Parts: sequence; structure tokens; C-alpha cells
Amino acid sequence: MPVRPSVYPFSALVGQERMKRALMACAVCPSIGGVLVRGQKGTAKSTAVRALAALLPHIEVVRACPFSCDPRGPLCPDCASRVARGETLPTDWRPARLVDLPLGATEDRVTGSLDLEVAIRFGRKALEPGLLARAHRGILYVDEVNLLSDHLVDILLDAASLGVNIVEREGISFRHPAEVILVGTMNPEEGELRPQLLDRFGLCVEVAAPEDIDLRCEVLRRREAFDSDPSESLAQWIETERQTARALVEARRALPLVRMPAPLLAKASELCVEACVAGHRADLTLRRTARALAALAQREDVRQSDLDEAAELVLLHRRRMPPPPAPSEQQEEQKQEEHEHEHQNQPEQEQQPESQDGQQPQQQQAEARASEDEGELEQSPESSESDEADAENQGRPLALETIFPVGAAFRVKPIVYKKDRVVRTGSGRRTRSRTSQKSGRYVKARQNPAPTDLALDATLRAAAPHQRSRRELPQPGEMAVLVQRSDLRQRVREKRMGHFIIFVVDASGSMGAGQRMVETKGAVLSLLLDAYQKRDKVGLIAFRGQGASVLLPPTSSVDLAYRLLEDLPTGGKTPLVHGLSLGHELVLRQLRRDPTSFPVLVVISDGKANVSLAGGKPLAEARLAARAIAEDGRIRTLVVDVEKAGLIRFGLAQSLAAEMGAQYFRIEDLRARDLVDVLRREVLDGAE
Repeated sequence: MPVRPSVYPFSALVGQERMKRALMACAVCPSIGGVLVRGQKGTAKSTAVRALAALLPHIEVVRACPFSCDPRGPLCPDCASRVARGETLPTDWRPARLVDLPLGATEDRVTGSLDLEVAIRFGRKALEPGLLARAHRGILYVDEVNLLSDHLVDILLDAASLGVNIVEREGISFRHPAEVILVGTMNPEEGELRPQLLDRFGLCVEVAAPEDIDLRCEVLRRREAFDSDPSESLAQWIETERQTARALVEARRALPLVRMPAPLLAKASELCVEACVAGHRADLTLRRTARALAALAQREDVRQSDLDEAAELVLLHRRRMPPPPAPSEQQEEQKQEEHEHEHQNQPEQEQQPESQDGQQPQQQQAEARASEDEGELEQSPESSESDEADAENQGRPLALETIFPVGAAFRVKPIVYKKDRVVRTGSGRRTRSRTSQKSGRYVKARQNPAPTDLALDATLRAAAPHQRSRRELPQPGEMAVLVQRSDLRQRVREKRMGHFIIFVVDASGSMGAGQRMVETKGAVLSLLLDAYQKRDKVGLIAFRGQGASVLLPPTSSVDLAYRLLEDLPTGGKTPLVHGLSLGHELVLRQLRRDPTSFPVLVVISDGKANVSLAGGKPLAEARLAARAIAEDGRIRTLVVDVEKAGLIRFGLAQSLAAEMGAQYFRIEDLRARDLVDVLRREVLDGAE
């Protein structure tokens, strides 16, 4: 084993045995499909990957082959054609490579692209190898893989599972072996991978810093010793490192001989069924991993312990909640009988006091206030105003107000937006969008006879195949490369943008029922915390009593938002039209300031209205305001219905959603966390 004093020893890692086993299993059997290491910063993720690379054995490669072909196969097309002509391929030995993939890499840098030098000098098309070719038979390491473009992650996972890189671009059709040990590391605090990509990683490991004081002290002692004198520290571990390197070599040789007994094959599928995984990828990966672990133990048969250890690595990121069982005929008949019995006894149940429901006194008071507010719906505006005047003359408060606490903040699931073709300006950390600025990541090029941001590489690639034919034509002067206007290409750039979300929240008395305002406040605060990280702008409008007010102007200040949410009172009438009009006005103001904004208007209410804005009927005015919002195609809308379930439902929020052209959800089917997921789905669908 070569000594690399600059690399921390793999054997010296403390308290991360599961991560080390997963990396070694992938090193033995790269077709497992890579390993994803998830954990907070400072948990030795990158250190473990670089330490594993130092243990990999030297490999025999075809001399001067840019794809590092194994002389025993598989071969790239060039090496295969040489063998077909009867040539003997010369070989060299070299260490296995560790290739870092930067987050700013483009597709042509990863897969390969047209070789400009060959195209210009000889007038023929050839492939310039990319990072997948360089990492063949080594490790391809992607730090912060969750921040990498989804398209590039797809390409990497395809190559890792198939062992082949297929290039179909710029008139090139080429494939070459790409057996890479794919390792991705990520910090979940910076966002998650999409479930579709997460499932395609063969193994997944959760890592965390050890909580045991002795282990933490041992980590510090070993790290300080290595930093002060790497050579002396490595000398203490050299024998253990050599044993680990030999174990990897012997396991690779033994892997083809390892067999899995039929009972364990059935057990593996049973474990996948119990975990409710999707598809058969988990079954295949589980068997490959169990065989790799058995090979590391120098056994020719897989044992139950190997299968159990493999299941912890394979099923961690694939496990899903089981679907609810379908009711049997007997259960259906029993449910029907209970429903008929309840219907017959309904008058008796209505006479029972509410205290038998087991509600807390505060909740009973909130329900009573909600019922009083709902009763006001049937009153005319004139009678409501006279009641308020009488109450004011008698010195009574117009409505009871309650300040509910802010619900506990929770970690927001990733709010992912599909990319559209709108060219935007600005900045943020939420969604990748095309930008007209000359900043951002260069993702591709398009033909443009008058480019403002010239893509030199793409222009040269377009002109290169025509150089020989153009040389035959009379040209004014000598040119190194003959470029015509049809060859010119414009750069297409992308950068992350923030978004603009406005909550219009019903803070009238009916929101006190069932502690709904607590959940709503918790959801808004959680979105603000997420917006602070993603640089979104979020505003909050509350309507109650006789009007609506901007509780929180568009901002990302979490401290200010928390103080305002904490002091927001609940109670009084429902001026719905005021809230809709103010929300629409706030969005229009933002669109005038930045026409490329992506506004989302979220209305949380029961749809009832008993306060007029212009002297008309409150409900009719609210519907007119909703139609005005629907006519503006730039605004995405969502309505969350908070009306209480019961024998009688007005369905006013559902009607409001229809008028607005909005997505509609009932709050009975939602938790506070789901308000965020609904918003994510609405924006995702609206961006299509």
C-alpha cells in the first residue's frame, strides 16, 4: 500500500463504523450504485472518502488510454479496435484516482464533449473525455451532492449503476466503461435530495458526532497528533491500513464466488416488502450489498448477519409508511350499522352537554366564540352595525379577543419549484432560474446570430467540423478559425432566485376554534425560517374586526416576524374582502417593482364574510375580489378551508377557491406541517 502522509488514516476514524462499512462495500462492488453519506458539518464525511481512496489498490491500465481501460476488459471503442486489428495493448500500473466533481460542473465536463483540437486540425469529430472517464475504476466524489443540478445527479447515478457512460451530443455517439465508486456527501440542513434521486443511491448512512465524552476526546487526540506530525501518526496506523487494503483486494477476488442461499434471497425480498419500498431496486441492491459484506469477511456464503447489516444501509432512505389496509366486507357492514345507529340517536346526542367531549375549558370558550361569529353570517350589515353601536354606547367590548401562542417551529421540507423559461433578475437560494445577467452558472448555449454573451466554446464547436471545407473557399486574409454568423452561440445562464409569498390569514373569532391559529402561526414562522435560509420574501396580512392590515411587510426578518405573530390577537368579525383586496394590492405592488417575480397568494379562512368594503353584500364583494385575482395569470393562489366539520357546512371557502381559480384544501385534512407541503405542491404545479 502506498504511503500518503497528507491523507488522514482510514483506520483512525472514530465512531463511524457504519459509514466505513458502507464505503468498503461500495469499493468491493461498485455496481451497488454508490453511497450517500448524510450528516452535519464536521462529522468526517469528506475525510473518510479521501482516506478510502488511499487504501484502493493500484490498477493496471492500457498505456495512454484516456479512459483508463482494463486490458482484460471492458474496453473503450479505440482500444477494442486496436485489439481487433491484432495489436497487443501495452499497460501501466497507477494508483486509483479520487476525482472531485465541483458543484459548478456542466454536463459536457462530466460526460465529455467534442474535442475542439481534433475537430479544427483534422476536421473530424472525436470525444474529449470528461470526469466520468477520469474516475473510471476509482472514486468519483461529490461533496454537497444535494446542491448539484438534478440532471447531473441523474447522469452520475446512471453511470454508477450501469458502469457505462453514454454520450449522445454535438453529433457524437460514444460509450465507454465508467465503473466508478460514487460517493455523495450532504448536510441535510442545506436541503434534501428529491425522493426519485434519493432512491437511486445504493446505500445511505446517517452520521453524527459522537456524544460520548471519551470518544470525542479520542477524536481530538488523534486529529491533533496527525496535524502536528502526519508521518509519525501514519506510522502508528500503517499496519492496520495495510490489512484493510489487503482485505479490499481479497474481497474483490472473492466476490464472484459468494453465493446467497435461497432462504436468504426470500428473506431479502421480505424485508423490502416490510419496508414498503417502491420497485425492485432495493431487492437487487440488498443482495449485492450482502454479498459484498460476506466477501469482506472472506466467506463464500451470505449469512443472516450480513443481510441484517446490509438492510440497515439499503433501506434507510427507501423506507416508506405502509398504506392503510383496505376494509373488509364485514368491517364495511359494521361501519354501516354504526352509522345508522348514530343517525337514529342524533337528537339524544345533541342534548348532551359539550363538556362530555373532554375539551379543555380554553378550547370550549374558543368553540363558543367561533359559534357566535358564525351566527353573525346570517345577520345583515345594518343589524351588525347597530349591534356594534349599541355595544359601544353601553361600554362593552365589541368582541372577545384571544392571543394564541405561536406554534412550535418545525423544519420545512424542501420547497422545490420546477424551472420555467422566464428570464429573471435578482438573487436568492431557492430555485434555479434563467437569468439575463452575465452572472450565474453557464449551463448551455443556443444559436444567436447577434449574441450579447458569446459562448466561445460552443461557437468553436459549431465551426470546427466545417474548417476543411471552408479552407477550400477563397478567404480574405488568414484566419486561425473560420467562423460564420450561423456558428455564433449565446450563453444561457442560470442562478438561484428567491420567491415572494403572501399569507392572507383569517384572524377572526372562528380561527380560535380547535387551536387553528396556533397551527397557522407555527406554519408561517416555519416558512419564515426557511425563507431566511433561501432568501425568499414572505409577507403576512391578517384580517379581523372591521378591516385588514399588513402584519408583516415583505421581509426575511425572523425576529420581527416572531414578535408580530406572537402578539396577533384573534377575535371579531370577518372582513374577507378587505384581506383579499389588500393581498392583491401587495402582490401588484411587487410585480410593478419586479415583473419577473413569482408571487404566491395563500388564503387561510373559512370563506365567510360579514363586513362590507363598499356598502354591498360582503360575500358578493369577496367573490368580485377573488375574480379580479383570478384574472391575473401571474399570481398563483391557494385556499385552505378552516370551517369546522359538522352536519351543516356552508362550503364558502370552496366557492371562493373556485372563483379565484385556486387549489382548495380543508384544514381537517392538514396539520401545521402540511400547510408548507400544500404550498410547495401548488407552486410546483403552477410553474408547469
